[in-house]
Amino acid sequence: MTIDTNIDMNRIPRHIAIIMDGNGRWATERGKQRSYGHQAGVEAVRKITSECTRLGVEYLTLYTFSTENWNRPADEVAALMGLVFTSLEDEIFMKNNVRFRVIGDLDRLPAEVQEKLHETMEHTKDNSAMTMVVALSYSSKWEITRAVRDIAAEAKAGKINVDEIDEDTVARHMQTAFMPDPDLLIRTGGEVRISNYLLWQIAYAELYFCDTYWPDFDEACLHKAIASYQSRQRRFGKTEAQVENNDITQDNKQTR
Repeated sequence: MTIDTNIDMNRIPRHIAIIMDGNGRWATERGKQRSYGHQAGVEAVRKITSECTRLGVEYLTLYTFSTENWNRPADEVAALMGLVFTSLEDEIFMKNNVRFRVIGDLDRLPAEVQEKLHETMEHTKDNSAMTMVVALSYSSKWEITRAVRDIAAEAKAGKINVDEIDEDTVARHMQTAFMPDPDLLIRTGGEVRISNYLLWQIAYAELYFCDTYWPDFDEACLHKAIASYQSRQRRFGKTEAQVENNDITQDNKQTR
């Protein structure tokens, strides 16, 4: 695979989060069942996982199944659960030296899926090239509510002083506490919304939306998203001049 010449390999996003949208519409436009699109989407996951590993991305978080998706037709939910079970093959992780993690309300998942998830996490725990995180039975409002409940319980038990609760306290109680916040959020499929995904964590992420359905999202599409990310100035509330002065200072330190 040829790297897009517009990509600066020294400025690859450390953490990329993706809303993998468009599987069902991709299948419908081809006269197929929606489950056919989800199967095709698994192939896209394999390609993007391999390419992210090669580029040096440290964390890749994939929105696989939201808590709202439980409201979909029962046959589609069953097909998705079956696909999650069969797609968790060690090959994709071991071949790329990828560690597997999962976030979400796992208690709602079928027992065999839960077992497979834990088995995959155990088998890949020592892999170190990249961490792939699957958001499964996940929603950000659920996650934040859960964190608030846990913090309240600790405060009630006297383990936390209410006056000392700050952003770091909340972040430590998020399911994503083991990794940095996303630098780049990609959504495929043409929709321009966040859909209850990592709302706390993407406060300063760069957002990238494209019309490409997820099954068609390939390495070239990923390169385009990263190039767009790199074309932006990340200010984190500062002015453009402040960021530029800081960059100059850092460059001077590196050349000494």
